[in-house]
Amino acid sequence: MNKPLDIGQRQDHLRKLLKAAFVVPVLTIERVADAVPLARALVAGGIRTLEVTLRTEAAVEAAKAVIAEVPEAIVGIGTVLTPADFQKAYAIGARFTVSPGATRELLDIAASSDLPFLPGVASASELMQARERGFDVLKFFPAEQAGGIAMLRAWAGPFPDVRFCPTGGIGEANAASWLNEPMVLAVGGSWICPSSMVRSGDWAGITAMCAGTMKSLQAR
Repeated sequence: MNKPLDIGQRQDHLRKLLKAAFVVPVLTIERVADAVPLARALVAGGIRTLEVTLRTEAAVEAAKAVIAEVPEAIVGIGTVLTPADFQKAYAIGARFTVSPGATRELLDIAASSDLPFLPGVASASELMQARERGFDVLKFFPAEQAGGIAMLRAWAGPFPDVRFCPTGGIGEANAASWLNEPMVLAVGGSWICPSSMVRSGDWAGITAMCAGTMKSLQAR
């Protein structure tokens, strides 16, 4: 039996996963029936790491469907707000979890679990609290509204070891600028799969958008 990963190893795993991803689409899935074709469209466009948010009634069943039917996808659960949400993500087989913030209770359960956790921070104090518990790979949220790239650069001096997945206000026009920052591993956002295209079932269009985005970001 393999020895469980300690928190440092889990953070290293998350660091490598995000660095390889470039972009993590933040998915709010309204209909379970959309989940598998959407995931297949994203994977076909070169995006394998997906965050399914717990913002809809369909979210858990949608994530289960993708995990079962799209093995190429690396499925994380986002909008994890409580320990119960974290346990739910663990139970369905998520590969990682994401939260917009970081309560003491969430940090406690994540620190004692094998499931990687990406806690959200928007201030130096929040960053220090997460780092104190062993979390040095963080979600900067809401990135643009909380100070943007200038804020990250200000953090670089006192926290040179911390790495980020900024999310919030990031889109096609500014994703490359964020990814050019040394502290940034990947960016998160919903622009890569517009809700209008999901509702209309334009899977080919989503694949083309993903492929174009990945090509431009990899060439930056």
